[in-house]
Amino acid sequence: MSENHFYEEIIVAGFGGQGIILAGKLLAQTAMEAGREVTYMPSYGAEVRGGTANCMVVISDEPIGSPLVSKPDSLIIMNKASLQKFLPRLKKGGLLIYNSSLVEKEDLSEIKTNGQVLAVPANELAVELGNVKAANMVAIGAFLQKKGLFGPDAAAASLPKVLAERYHKTIPLNTKALQGGAEYAKKN
Repeated sequence: MSENHFYEEIIVAGFGGQGIILAGKLLAQTAMEAGREVTYMPSYGAEVRGGTANCMVVISDEPIGSPLVSKPDSLIIMNKASLQKFLPRLKKGGLLIYNSSLVEKEDLSEIKTNGQVLAVPANELAVELGNVKAANMVAIGAFLQKKGLFGPDAAAASLPKVLAERYHKTIPLNTKALQGGAEYAKKN
């Protein structure tokens, strides 16, 4: 690895039905389209909707040795159970984006955080935009803004490649949600 090497390990986690796998896939696709090396590894419980779901995404300027993420640089957490499971693994000084619609600030006091923390009311913002199912895109938009990796427009441009064609009608809503999350992160 070179001195000025870019390397970011991310875990996106929540429960089935929150679009966790799609969120990770979108991060990976956006990074790939930007010419970065990428690995993407989804994981979800047998229960699917309502069960646990997470994915590991690694973005780098150089080839990546392993898709496994043990100490993530960033966490995007969409529910309390995922916070409890993954927050202890966050690297010192790492970034935590969490869905404050489902995770209360008091939940953080149970576990030490030693990095940047951004509480995003992802569900509420998504409802304001038209559909709670866009909460995952709100969180991704906030993450992209905080990290400065890619803009929400770059992620929106990747949506047609990660969404099944029958869901292409959701692209305008998802684009607004990405932008809304980025705007929220700018202001907070």
